[in-house]
Amino acid sequence: MKKPIIFALDDDAQVLAAVTRDLKSKYQKDYRVLRTASPVEALEVLVALKKKGEVIALFLVDQRMPEMLGVEFLEKAKLHYPEAKKVLLTAYSDTDAAIKAINEVQLDYYLSKPWNPPEEKLYPVLDDLLDVWQLNYQPDFDGLKVLGYQYNPHTHDIKDFLSSNLFPFQWLDIENNEKAKEIAELHSVTSKDMPVVSFTDGDCMCNPSIPELAARLGLNVTAKDTLYDVTIIGAGPSGLAAAVYGGSEGLKTLLIEKKAPGGQAGTSSRIENYLGFPNGLSGQELTHRAITQAKRFGIEFLSPREVVSIETKDNYKIITLDDGSIVQTKSIVVSTGVNYRKLPAEGIEDYTGAGIYYGSSMTEAQACKDREVYIVGGGNSAGQSAVYLSNFAKNVYVVVRKADLTSSMSQYLIDQIEAIVNITLVPHTSITKAIGSDDRLSALELTNSSTNKKVEVEAQALFIFIGSKPYTDWLTLDILKNDRGFLETGRDLVKYDNFNKIWKRSREPFLLETCSPGIFASGDVRAGAMNRVASAVGEGSMAIKFVHQYLAEI
Repeated sequence: MKKPIIFALDDDAQVLAAVTRDLKSKYQKDYRVLRTASPVEALEVLVALKKKGEVIALFLVDQRMPEMLGVEFLEKAKLHYPEAKKVLLTAYSDTDAAIKAINEVQLDYYLSKPWNPPEEKLYPVLDDLLDVWQLNYQPDFDGLKVLGYQYNPHTHDIKDFLSSNLFPFQWLDIENNEKAKEIAELHSVTSKDMPVVSFTDGDCMCNPSIPELAARLGLNVTAKDTLYDVTIIGAGPSGLAAAVYGGSEGLKTLLIEKKAPGGQAGTSSRIENYLGFPNGLSGQELTHRAITQAKRFGIEFLSPREVVSIETKDNYKIITLDDGSIVQTKSIVVSTGVNYRKLPAEGIEDYTGAGIYYGSSMTEAQACKDREVYIVGGGNSAGQSAVYLSNFAKNVYVVVRKADLTSSMSQYLIDQIEAIVNITLVPHTSITKAIGSDDRLSALELTNSSTNKKVEVEAQALFIFIGSKPYTDWLTLDILKNDRGFLETGRDLVKYDNFNKIWKRSREPFLLETCSPGIFASGDVRAGAMNRVASAVGEGSMAIKFVHQYLAEI
């Protein structure tokens, strides 16, 4: 946490040096002491400090300065730091001006020069003032701040990106947060500039793209080398496991993720059935541990960066990224996972990011406080979100087409949901329409499949967790997929009539190998996957074993 500042101002260099010496001698343990000899320079410094989120506890200012009187400076400084205590250093002849300033600028005290000994004439006064200031001082959040409109889709994307990438930030709604309005005024930004990301060094980014923001935060968006032993596409649990094993076993490993590490598991508020964690852990915690472990083994992590195509040339795979750059690799593990399917209901697209969200319940949880919240989907991700959101929302409704959750959700989650009084299961029901006002979701139309009855209900948020669509549309290489788009691997490939036309090796494909030699699939993107975190981690680890076997033959 940043230390509050005691700010000293005097145009006399000797006096300024003496007062700075005495201030540091007494207060440098708990406060930073800044000094300057120019009132004009001091006002410029105050603006810079304010932009950086610095706090000034006390001004100690000389009255007679040629550029500006001390009282005049304090009046201007009060606009930036109204809560700071104000002390004037005066000569005997300035007493009347100091007394007048008590009313004009709410001066807290005036001290006559000289103040020796400080133990008697300086410290007791400042101690009392600083004690009073500390009573009302609430430290501000020391980190990134995001300013914007709660129901703006791009604002949601930025919050979701920061949260998914484990960057702590403070959300400030420009419509009703005074701190947000203060920062906006300080940086001269308007509603057209929203969303705005404010950094601790005093800079702001107005309406940044995700790649621009990532680069500003120091994320690696450009590959350092041109050739790797193995490139892993997708940093969900399976991809992270593959990265850990690839790095630990000496392979030159590149991990590429288009959004943030963790995948769908990374957005889970609580994973309670993962081996070795009897009290459960959040998806973010699991992701943080995994990415830290992988980096410790020397892997290179590229994010946010999207793979748009793969080509093969001889024994090399050529990966093209969304910025047009090229990466060459000897082998590939595709672990891009799955996306939630789009909800086919009227109005859904109109309010996506403005009250309607696919996953991402943790990012918008605070906005659900005392609201009516709906979740559609009956899987574990939906159940975990329902439990988490029940801590904030007035009511949480879980909408499913079936009669209950037993066929799609783990029993431990069903038991938790049944025990929480503000979670209600809505069976035999589909959401058929989203209704909004002021460009945000306000209601939903529910249709009961048993009675065909429609009802309109109040809803300020809808979180969608329906089914899974593999993220493989980008993969134009001649790789066999099943009718749902999942990648076929191993012996399951031989059932396809055109397999022998594609596969030209004398051996059979390895267990997790696609029909393109040296390209493997692991985790939820693979046909026949178990759709559990533990199995995804296992497949990622196994994939590296087969990578070794493949590399040994080329």
